[in-house]
Amino acid sequence: MSSEKQMQKDAVNPEEEIRSLREQIEYHSDRYYNMDAPEISDYEYDMMMRRLRELEQAYPRFADDSSPTRKVGGKAKREAGVLVRHNVPMLSLQDVFSREEVVAFVEEMREKLDHPEFVVEYKIDGLSMSLRYEQGHLALAETRGDGINFGEDVTANAREIDDVVEELTDAPEYLEIRGEVYMTEEAFDRVNATQELLGKKTFANPRNCAAGTLRQLDSDIVRQRQLSMFIFNLQQVRGRDFSTHTQAYEYMKSQGIRVIEDYRVCTTAEEVWDAICAIGEKRGDLGYDIDGAVVKINDFAQRQMLGATSKVPRWAVAYKYPPEEKETRILDIELSVGRTGRITPTAVFEPVRLCGTTVSRATLHNQDFINDLDIGIGDTVLVYKSGEIIPKIRAVVHKKRPAGTTTFVIPDVCPVCGAPAQREKNTADIRCTSPTCPAQLERHIINFVGRDAMDMKGFGAVYIEELVHLGYLKGIADIFSLKEHREELIEAGIIGKEKNTDKLLAVIEEAKTRDADRLLTGFGIPNVGKAAAKTLLNHFGSIDALEQADMEQLLAVEDIGEISARAIMDFFADPATKEMIVRLKEAGVNMQMRRPEGTDRILEGMTFVITGTLPNMSRKEAAELIERHGGKVTGSVSKKTGYLVAGESAGSKLDKAGALGIPVLTEEELQKLIEEREVTEHAD
Repeated sequence: MSSEKQMQKDAVNPEEEIRSLREQIEYHSDRYYNMDAPEISDYEYDMMMRRLRELEQAYPRFADDSSPTRKVGGKAKREAGVLVRHNVPMLSLQDVFSREEVVAFVEEMREKLDHPEFVVEYKIDGLSMSLRYEQGHLALAETRGDGINFGEDVTANAREIDDVVEELTDAPEYLEIRGEVYMTEEAFDRVNATQELLGKKTFANPRNCAAGTLRQLDSDIVRQRQLSMFIFNLQQVRGRDFSTHTQAYEYMKSQGIRVIEDYRVCTTAEEVWDAICAIGEKRGDLGYDIDGAVVKINDFAQRQMLGATSKVPRWAVAYKYPPEEKETRILDIELSVGRTGRITPTAVFEPVRLCGTTVSRATLHNQDFINDLDIGIGDTVLVYKSGEIIPKIRAVVHKKRPAGTTTFVIPDVCPVCGAPAQREKNTADIRCTSPTCPAQLERHIINFVGRDAMDMKGFGAVYIEELVHLGYLKGIADIFSLKEHREELIEAGIIGKEKNTDKLLAVIEEAKTRDADRLLTGFGIPNVGKAAAKTLLNHFGSIDALEQADMEQLLAVEDIGEISARAIMDFFADPATKEMIVRLKEAGVNMQMRRPEGTDRILEGMTFVITGTLPNMSRKEAAELIERHGGKVTGSVSKKTGYLVAGESAGSKLDKAGALGIPVLTEEELQKLIEEREVTEHAD
């Protein structure tokens, strides 16, 4: 069967699948390279890229130079540092996933080259950086950026990395080397422990932490977090000759430069595969993360002859190991009660190391999930990480089940208050039926004081649990009455002594001035999160106006559907809500949506999507400009999109906008649109 016929069998609409894959890959590439906040695992990303490459090869008529298969993933960030032009492109590597693909690469090289040698080495999971030395002095450190033209100058931060050598003792006229900045497991655990202590968000994995740290504007933070670096390639040299990769490594080691550890030189496909397997067996014992093994030609002249595509060199491939998963034993299954009364089971198991972090807990979701996998306390399970962030249980190893182990059953009473627990009709959720359950109250208050709602910094869960337990908090309105119990709180030391108590009371007092959308977010109405709350209050202007809105008025608000509208009406119809709002008003809590200085509504009702690299502002700055004038910014192009604001390398979103007939604006045209509407508004 021909390649195209086979692909036709697999893809009903190849053009649509190609378009969809390009859009998804662009989105996830941006999350990974530019935002350091991936949502899917490397394996899931690699599989999408592989599928796209197969489709493009089978259907060459859909070829596109802007496809993610033809360019490096990231973009240079102006906000991260001064942009610098690459002397040598910092390309990606071609990924392979099987022994057959590795053997095919080796055999291809042996056909094209005379007795080639292969170097097999670790592929470190970090952030790529090049170092330029002039007359032996470190002159510049740059990130990969867009990989082809520009990177970011991070020299000041690079000097804070112990593995970066600043002076060479036996130096050529010019030397440029490339390596990977990463974070050891020990350093990563230490950083996250500090983040938790300070009440700040922890990092998902060492790679994200390393990438975010290297782009810090404050070099002191870089020094404190103790980044590491391995060098993996000679980019360019003047004033000295090196014939092979390993010869360049030996020179670098003589200068105190830290190169990739335990690399192997091979000549046959069998030797290469054995080296890859040996690296795979060491993955869990290295003290840092690797996401594959690199196979590269040793001889520089042979590399030069083979050259590169616009995205990858032809003389190297990266073998990607299958997703990491490990066996562990379930020690207990804990039950927690959420803000809505939902009971959630969580497996507690013997700690295992996955993707750079130690994990010991994973959600079991609900009784259906437990039944499907047949999970019981004492079972041995396979644990993996979804998106390399969230630990999950894949399966039970039933052959290792201890005698007498049975499938866990969530009890029919609340684990917190003892009230009856019932399964909701047509759902898998089991909920506590008591509206006064302390766990629900605690979670509700934690949500109310949280960063996305009233943002009462320092009002931690420990204080809330104790205040609820002692009867000081029976609802969120009681938060603003705590000042009446100041002396008692100080005497009991619930929050601390006088200084800490007064500090928290001051935070509560200051929170009264928050905009009304934060208050609405804090109410915890089902289906009304941060974004919906802002949309609603921008529309109605106040909590009072929202409270009086009927179904028709609520449905007229963009992105508010019937379920959300019904939940809002039910919430405000509840007598307990009415009493709470009266008390909040008496306490002086703001109920109005204030319009920040310099804002207006001239773009109200317009929806924008921003893509590509704009000449004078980041996408975030462009989004803030649009929102400041009342417009809405979304992440994907649809029939509801009013305008696409497009910069350089706009990609698939530009194609989709063209197909849907959506007007496309440059940054300059966006500014002009705003100016014209301002003139019209003033004239009116």
